[in-house]
Amino acid sequence: MNDKTMFKQVNGYVILLITICIFGCTSCASKKDVIYFQADSVGVELVEQLNIPKLQSGDILAISVTADDIRATQPFNQVSAYQSGTLNNSNPFIPTYTIDSNGEIYFPKIGKVVLAGKTRAQAIEFLKLKVSHFIVDPGVSIEIRNFRVTVLGEVLRPGSFAVENDRITLLEALGLAGDLTIYGNRKEVLVIREHAGIKKEYKVDLTKKETLNSPVYYLSQNDVIYIPPNGARVQTSKYTQNTSVFVSVIGLIITVISVLTR
Repeated sequence: MNDKTMFKQVNGYVILLITICIFGCTSCASKKDVIYFQADSVGVELVEQLNIPKLQSGDILAISVTADDIRATQPFNQVSAYQSGTLNNSNPFIPTYTIDSNGEIYFPKIGKVVLAGKTRAQAIEFLKLKVSHFIVDPGVSIEIRNFRVTVLGEVLRPGSFAVENDRITLLEALGLAGDLTIYGNRKEVLVIREHAGIKKEYKVDLTKKETLNSPVYYLSQNDVIYIPPNGARVQTSKYTQNTSVFVSVIGLIITVISVLTR
């Protein structure tokens, strides 16, 4: 075997080694790292009622009062110095109220009422009781206008998404963001929730059924969901940063060997 033939063989082995290294660094995650809600010994509990979002300071509420006698509702639906009108197709001006730092709003004819800490359904019944002192059989509608969730990290469309009602699950939020990319770490999803000025972090493993029992499976307003990168993404990042230099050096070495063995 002459030197030229030997060099070709060595060159082939080097190229094969580089290829193996590249594919090894960028290999896909295993099946267990990708599939949601894999079988485990944990049962799924009914936790829906425990995780209904509650109103809190800073929430913007659109509140309207209805009754058979429309004129009787006018004092409650007026736009005054305490509220700002919000355009709506079904009702051109629905007054909006911001819950203050004390958890209160100022409602016409009733005065200050505490709504923070109540669910939307509880707040509706509470205001119905108050308004019924002035109107026979009133109806009350409450919409949370600032209910938003933010999804960041390894998803197809990261961003902040408005929620039309007070009920959205973690999976629905991920669906709004286009689901996780193949590089998303499904075992360490982070949900950041703020309540009464205190931020709390929750780790969620989407590959386990016990996620359905998580206190953050049903999201609250202003929750932030972060999907960290998995090992494949980290390795890919390293590969992207160093490959050009690595290939250039290998190419230079091969060129030098080629010249020396001619």
